[in-house]
Amino acid sequence: MEYSIDDVAAARSLQLSTYIYTSMAAFWAYDYACSLHEEWIFLLQSHWSKMKGVYIVTRYLPFILLVIDLYMIFTPNENLVTCRMLANISLGFGILLSVCAEWFFILRTYVLWDRNKILLTAILGTYLSFLAATIVIAIDANISAAYATSPIPGITGCYQSSTSDRIFIPFVLFSVFELGLIIITLIRAMQGWRRTPCHLYVVLVNHNIFYYTSSFFFATMNMFTSLFLQDSYRTVLNGFQFLTLAIFAARMHIHLWQTNQHPRGPSSMIHLSDMSFVDITA
Repeated sequence: MEYSIDDVAAARSLQLSTYIYTSMAAFWAYDYACSLHEEWIFLLQSHWSKMKGVYIVTRYLPFILLVIDLYMIFTPNENLVTCRMLANISLGFGILLSVCAEWFFILRTYVLWDRNKILLTAILGTYLSFLAATIVIAIDANISAAYATSPIPGITGCYQSSTSDRIFIPFVLFSVFELGLIIITLIRAMQGWRRTPCHLYVVLVNHNIFYYTSSFFFATMNMFTSLFLQDSYRTVLNGFQFLTLAIFAARMHIHLWQTNQHPRGPSSMIHLSDMSFVDITA
């Protein structure tokens, strides 16, 4: 039996998605196993707070997200209704995971700027407006999307055979947002370096720059893939972004907490008190 070029391309993208999702699950499990000792020390010894709750969501929600994505990629071909439902659930969890991970670093930027409420209001206003636009576009894309399965035997999973042309817009918005956060963090870092910063300050700046740069890179990459690649590629790269940034956020939060527990030098605790790091490490 002969298949069209589109059928073959869709089958290849579904196979690649299967490999990548499986690799992501293995990567998450490996990372969790490697950090299990440090994580349980943090969970048992740190004080319960809102930030600790955000950490738990950020750390363990990827497990649920990966289970859903793996089930969706291995789901029987005839079950398109299940595909749509799972895609909506995965999108919702992905957005929640992204919000939790981003909150760590928005709050850190707020602390870096000596708890400047005007700056925090500007950051949150911009972020929430971009997030609202993202949710509206994502809901519209999911409603209008048509799902299909591969006619080639042995190829499981489903993909969107058509989607909204505006799906790239959220990635444009958040690439601009992350670039703005990189700039204001660099400005603050250059100002703060004149004051002989403590080790905790250096760790905080390095974490922010690394996270914002990674987030900007993923947003830019997904912007182009949403324009030029098939849906199954786009979906798996979105999931890779959610998972990777969540791992970064969780690992960096534990590292910051450990740095706060073991400050270097007598000046560290002075800076710690002045900048109220306890708000983001407790």
